[in-house]
Amino acid sequence: MWFKKRIIIKETNILLKVDDIKYFKIAEDIIMENRLELERYILKNNLFLTSYTPIYVEDDAPEIVKLMAMAGLIANVGPMASVAGAISEMVVKNINAKNIIAENGGDICLRSKKDIVVGLYAGNSKITGKVGFKLKKEKIKNIYGVCTSSATVGHSISFGEADAVTVFAKSSAIADAAATAICNASRGRNEEEMIFNALEKADEIDKIDGVFVVIKDKVGIKGKIPELVKTDKKVTLGELFDIY
Repeated sequence: MWFKKRIIIKETNILLKVDDIKYFKIAEDIIMENRLELERYILKNNLFLTSYTPIYVEDDAPEIVKLMAMAGLIANVGPMASVAGAISEMVVKNINAKNIIAENGGDICLRSKKDIVVGLYAGNSKITGKVGFKLKKEKIKNIYGVCTSSATVGHSISFGEADAVTVFAKSSAIADAAATAICNASRGRNEEEMIFNALEKADEIDKIDGVFVVIKDKVGIKGKIPELVKTDKKVTLGELFDIY
């Protein structure tokens, strides 16, 4: 059985699904602690907040700061590109539940003993709400990340034109940063060129399993992605994913 709760703390907006309600309070404490550590670090090093390029941090920096810096370095973007995925990852990493999903604005970290289907929201594309990814329990028995960046949906800064770039990786912080970088590269004279440039960028990024790019009604795939399944889930505007 799944229990569900939305946890909103400042800019963090996490939909938490877990197999025991006792984890809700623990999750709130984890989010508060990590946000506080991140905010304190930014007060001392504002470049961590504003940089669009990787930042190197001290060995004694907070764990979330080091995680974000590492993700930014791998994807060659600023560390804040991974903040949503990093917070989701810290929640899942520090809660000892067999089945847990933390979705933070479309950036998902999960661990499960069951198969999970994640439905895709890609703006006005015809595939929105009709396609999902079936994550097999063997793949997600340990921490796994499914993160999306969009140039047409949401408030995040993007320099590309993709409706959705979904990245699959063993770290949601890395998946989040990679999705940002790949979405930024989705530029060109037409949809085919945009997808080509996005997938070329994906080739440059280590530690990701696969990428799914949506631009209008065209799709590009690189690497290993989960099984695609048909869905009829109604996904609301403003959400990149609905979890069910």
